[in-house]
Amino acid sequence: MVKKQEVVIAKKRGPKPKGKVDIKWSPNFAYAIGLIATDGCLYNNGRHISLTSLDVEQLVNFNKALNIKVKISTKKGINDKLCTHIQFSDVLFYQFLISIGITPAKSKTIGVIKFPKKYFFDFLRGCFDGDGSFYSYYDKRWKSSFMFYLTFASASVEFIKWIRSELKEKIGVEGHISSAKNYSTLQLRYAKKESMEIIKKMYYNNKVLYLSRKRKKIEKALKI
Repeated sequence: MVKKQEVVIAKKRGPKPKGKVDIKWSPNFAYAIGLIATDGCLYNNGRHISLTSLDVEQLVNFNKALNIKVKISTKKGINDKLCTHIQFSDVLFYQFLISIGITPAKSKTIGVIKFPKKYFFDFLRGCFDGDGSFYSYYDKRWKSSFMFYLTFASASVEFIKWIRSELKEKIGVEGHISSAKNYSTLQLRYAKKESMEIIKKMYYNNKVLYLSRKRKKIEKALKI
């Protein structure tokens, strides 16, 4: 007697939803996350992400880092100053950002960001190009004493402390956290010797994405 064959009917499944951004960790992707963590914005509608910058190059780099092609437009920023702007919709990427610790209205609440540790300095370079700064000067107290500082800024105490802790663990630098009067922003500052260690790690080769204006400023100081 021939047994009846069991027929398994597979349920029809539609294609998986696909977002604009390919969510895959890489040096460029981590750099983009650093930009979003500092200069980016997640709208409360659950789908829109934006990045605003005074540097068009910053937004060109952002498009390249995420391998997307989003129109760069202009808008009025603080004191009616014109700045460049990117905005796009991607529900999956938005949800991903939430899952790693980047939320709407994040400026004072952002803390630890979850990502593969090997991309920390790519992420940090994005943070530096977003809200970081570099400045140098001759200290009048000592003859021919040229000083420079590398800084990271944030309104979130937890975020600044986390960055400082990660840098201390990875390359042994201490840094100093300060806050100016009448300002809500904290600054994590590294003086000459320590900043050079961070710079070497952030710009570990010439192929990485970076904001030219800031890197040129650093290179000029290092030549003095």
